[in-house]
Formats: sequence, structure tokens, C-alpha cells
Amino acid sequence: MDDGVSALAGGTPERILVVSPYPPVRDGIAAYALQTVRALRRQGHHVEVLSPGPSAAHHHLDLVGPRGALALAKRVRDFDRVIVQFHPDFFYPDPASAASRLRESLALAVPFALAARLEVVVHEIDGRHGNPLRPDGLAARRLWALVDEVKVHTLSERDAFIRDFGVSPSRVSLVAHGADFTRHTHLDRTSARASLDVPEDVFVFLAIGFVQPSKGFDRAVEAFDGLASRGARLDVVGSVRVDDPDMLRYEADLADLCATVDGATLHSGYVSDELFDRWIVAADAVVLPYRNIWSSGVLERAGLFGVPVIATRVGGLTEQAAAQTDVRLVEDDDELRRAMVERLPVQELTPTMGWSAAATADDLHAAVQERVRARASRRPTAPGARRSAAVLDPVVALNSAPLRRLGRLGPPDTNHRLRPVRLVKRLLRRANAWQIDPLLHQINELQSATVLALESNRARAEQGPPPVAGRSPGD
Repeated sequence: MDDGVSALAGGTPERILVVSPYPPVRDGIAAYALQTVRALRRQGHHVEVLSPGPSAAHHHLDLVGPRGALALAKRVRDFDRVIVQFHPDFFYPDPASAASRLRESLALAVPFALAARLEVVVHEIDGRHGNPLRPDGLAARRLWALVDEVKVHTLSERDAFIRDFGVSPSRVSLVAHGADFTRHTHLDRTSARASLDVPEDVFVFLAIGFVQPSKGFDRAVEAFDGLASRGARLDVVGSVRVDDPDMLRYEADLADLCATVDGATLHSGYVSDELFDRWIVAADAVVLPYRNIWSSGVLERAGLFGVPVIATRVGGLTEQAAAQTDVRLVEDDDELRRAMVERLPVQELTPTMGWSAAATADDLHAAVQERVRARASRRPTAPGARRSAAVLDPVVALNSAPLRRLGRLGPPDTNHRLRPVRLVKRLLRRANAWQIDPLLHQINELQSATVLALESNRARAEQGPPPVAGRSPGD
């Protein structure tokens, strides 16, 4: 993505500081930053990385709050260029008040002004916070005026940023999301499938990335329902990025939903760069049913391997998709299902119900759980038979309801209004995660298994006892 002069081409090598999350942190921006750093080093520059948490970076700072910004100011003066991979959560408290945004923008102005040359790659930002009629908005506008070059991934993002923050158009440039992307696997489709235990003769839909409501993976599962009988499977691959209760609850809901849809599987856990690419190579189509996003690194990686993509028309995906050869954009859940069906060798479209792409977290949780209960009550007349329309069995719902109402266990929230307390809580969380996380996972799995056992027992009771070997039904 760098447009500076390459030292290898006769230019002067620069000392560059990249401010960003960094591997092994499980973060899309961290992976993006790693590839940027590698590209800069290939050009002959000396690059150091400063990350907002423990990682393989050279420097680590808690950047949230004015103290973090002022600590950053002490580092930037030692470099010829500073590149910031910007997301509001790296600098501003979440949730942030107008007063806290004002304080942080004023504090960030110090390192921004001290940097010899400052480039900021904006991955996400709320344009409402640039309102010039509010003190915090005015401070944000003055902050962004200090940046030598703001980089965004799509033209619509560029236009919105210029409008919302009053930055001169000459300072806002476009950079392709996948400009520095390289392949992390050399396996072909056959080898990739063999390594993942995926049969050669099945059509694979893949939804991959961090598991969170904005990614809309539940929409892919809902749209896929019934397509397993057409020789297809849906693999949802990823993990929760942050230990947030809403994210953990969404992951649990998604696991429950996948358990009720034939052929849908949630592969929850850390996904390395190599494994990420291996799944893409193994897929026949990548499904990106996002509810909201600025631009997608997954779309770029799919394009790197020539894998078709089905994506919702949100954010800057329309412009991003225009640069690729096989991307189908859809407007809603019905179009999503139709696009998935049309990818299959045998096409047969059956109705499906969708829910609003703009649902709140609580609405989404209620909707997903309602679908899970409805689907769990569907009982085929014979093993492997196609599910019929959902008919909710009150007894099944009554049996499993107490367990389903129990919240999924997850780590405690590490946020706190006081920075020292927040730092201690995060350190304790990281220190104990290797012991606590497996226990939480086991307890949650036990809860899910108990729910399924209750519902399975009800189904077997309705079907009657199995025939005894050696006897005919009339004996």
C-alpha cells in the first residue's frame, strides 16, 4: 500500500513507526498491518511497530485515553514517518461520551503534530463525530487537519470522510484494501480439502472471519437451510475477536443455530493466516452476509485465489467488488438465498424467512433463539428426510426453555472507567485465559448437549421404540 520511494530503487531508507494491533493478536487490522510492514521492509526501510497491547511488536502502549496519546508523542519524534492503522477503539473509550472524545482528540493532536510525516489508514470511523457545531466535533476536525495523508479503501469512504471531517481532498487518497496481500498457502483445492477433511464431491459455501453480529453469519446459515440435500455444506470459520458479552452470546447463538441446520458447521477457534487461506482455497463460494462494514479483507483474499463471492451490498463493497471478476452482490436475505441456490449444480429454490439486517443485538439474539427453537422442533419422518415447514412443538420448547434461558458463560468484561484498573483487568485476563477458557467452553458445550438431548428424547418418544432385531412389527 505504500507509495513512498523504495530504498532499493535508490531512494533514502526511512525509519518508519507503524501504530497498529499486531500478530499474534487475532485482529483483521493486525493481519493487514503485518503485510504492510513486510512490504515496507522489502523496500529497504527500517520499520518498528507499536501496538496497543501485548504482541510481537517492538513497543506496547495502552493508547486509550489522553495519557496513552501523550505517551505516543514521546515515540513519534524518533522516526521519519509514522503510519497509524486507525480504528476508534484503539484510542477512544468504548462507549465514549462527547467529553471523552473531546479530551482524546485534543491529546492525540500532540503526537499527530509532532510526527515528521503522518499517514493514517482509516479502517472505520463514525462521521457523526465530526460535527463542527459541537466542541468534540470541532476538535476532531482540527485533529484530522494535522494528518499529512489520510488513506481509505473506497471512493465512497473518501467522499464521506471529506464531507464529515472537512479535510482537504488533496490529503485523502485511495489505497486498495489488498494492495500488500500475499498468499499464505500453496496448496491446491484437492490438497486443501484433504487437509480439512472436506470431501471432493461436495459444494462448499464458506463464511469466514471474526464472529460478531455485524458479520451476519447467522444470515448465511438461515439462507443455507435445506441446501445440504443438494450436495452442499456451509462452513462458518472464525472466532470472537474481543471478550465482549454481546459477542460471546452471538457466538453461542450461532452455534445453536448451526446445530439445527443440516450441513451447517461452526468451526470456532483461532484461525492462522495459513489456515484462513486454506479454507478459501477449499471453498466453492465465499459468503459475506455483512450487516455493516467499510471494506472487506476477506473479499480481497477470495479474489487473490479466484474464489467466487456472494456479499451483501453494504459499505464500500460495491466499489471493492467492481475490481474483481466473480462477485455477486445481494440486497436482502431472499436474494442471498437465491444467489446461493444459483451456485449449486442442482437448483431448487425454497422459501426462507429472513430478519432485518439492521436488527439490534437484543433483537438479533431473540430472533436467532426463536429460529433455533422452531428448527429444533422439526422432526423428519425418516432419517435424512428433508425438513418440512417449521411447526413449533410446545412440549419441546417447554422442556428446553429453562436451559436455553441460562446465559452462556464467558470471561468478565475488562472495561473500566479508570485506566489503571482497566490495565490490571486486561493483564489478569490474559494471564488466566489458558486455564479458564477451556473450562468455560466445556460448560457451555455441556449446556448445549443437554438441550439437544432433551429435544432428541422427545423426538424418540414420538416415534416410538425401535423394532427389536429378529421381530416383525406385528410380533
